[in-house]
Amino acid sequence: MSASGGTKAIVAALGANLAIAVAKFVAFLFSGSSSMLAESVHSVADSGNQGLLLLGGKKAQREATPQHPFGYGRERYIYAFLVSIVLFSVGGMFAVYEGYEKIKHPHEIEAWYWPVGVLVFAIIAEGFSFRTAIKESNETRGSLSWREFIRRAKAPELPVVLLEDFGALIGLVLALAGVGLALATGDGVWDGIGTLCIGVLLIIIAIVLAAETKSLLLGEAAGADQVEKIKAAVVDGDTVTGVIHMRTLHLGPEELLVAAKIAVQHDDTATEVANAINAAENRIRAAVPIARVIYLEPDIYSEAAAAAGTNPGKAPGDTPDGTDTTDGTDDGTPDTPTKSGH
Repeated sequence: MSASGGTKAIVAALGANLAIAVAKFVAFLFSGSSSMLAESVHSVADSGNQGLLLLGGKKAQREATPQHPFGYGRERYIYAFLVSIVLFSVGGMFAVYEGYEKIKHPHEIEAWYWPVGVLVFAIIAEGFSFRTAIKESNETRGSLSWREFIRRAKAPELPVVLLEDFGALIGLVLALAGVGLALATGDGVWDGIGTLCIGVLLIIIAIVLAAETKSLLLGEAAGADQVEKIKAAVVDGDTVTGVIHMRTLHLGPEELLVAAKIAVQHDDTATEVANAINAAENRIRAAVPIARVIYLEPDIYSEAAAAAGTNPGKAPGDTPDGTDTTDGTDDGTPDTPTKSGH
C-alpha cells in the first residue's frame, strides 16, 4: 500500500482500538453498563476493520495475471466496502439491540469509576488516532474541504479511518453522557438511551461508507484537474490536433486507465501517427504518473461527419456528432478537437 493509502493512520487506529476494546470490556464486566458493552463491540469491530484495510492493501499489490490483466488494485475498494458491512452489522445493529434491551430492562451501574475512567482514557487514545489520520489526510487533501475529500478520495483507507475515528469519538461522548445521566438520576434507562444513540450513529457512518465505496467499486473517472492535464498532454499541435473523445477509469487508487480517440492530420503517414501516439503516451505519463494503462486511437476528424452525426467513434455519453459530453468527469463539457486545417 502506498503512503497515500494511510498505512500509518491504519496502524495507529488498530493499536488504539485494540487497547480500548480490552479496557472497555473490563469496565463492562465490573460495571454492567450496556454502553460499555456496545462500545467494546464497537472497538472490536473497528479493530477488525483496520485489519481488513491492511489485508486489502496487501492483496492489491499482487502482479497482474492473464485472468486479471489490469491487476488487483480494486481489492482495496472491496475490503473498504466490507468494512462498512462489518460496522453496520457488528457495531451498529448490536448496539441498537443492546440499547433496546437496556431500556426495557434497566439496572443501575455498579463501580461507576470503571466506565468513567475507561471512557476518558478511550477519548484520549481515539483523539491520538484521529489526529494521526488528520495529519496524513492533510498531505493529500490539498484545498478540498473534509466533505469533498471523503467524497472524492480514490484511496479508500483514509476516509474510512477518518469516519471511524470521528464516529468513535462521538460514540464515546454519547456513552459518557449516558453513563453520567444514569449515575446522576439513578435511572439505568439513560445508559440504554446512550447505547441506542451509539448504534444509530454507527449505522449512519456505515451507510455513508457503503455509498462512497460503492461508487469506487463501480468505477470512477479521474479528477477534473487530471483530465485537463491529460488532454493538454495529448495534443502536440502538429500531428495530434485534438481529442475527439476520452474516457478515464481508476483501476485502483494509484492506477488510471486512459482511452481516447485523437484527431490527426489526414495526410500523415502511419509512421508519423505511430510516433505521435508514442510521444503522446509519454507526455500523459509525465503529466499524470498514475496513468499507467493508455489506449489512443487515431482518427481523422471531419466537421462534415460531426455535423451530420455520422461519427463511427461515438461512445456512451457522446452527443450525436461523437463529441464527449462527459469530459471524463461528467461535467457536461464537450471535448471538441482543434481543427486540422485540412
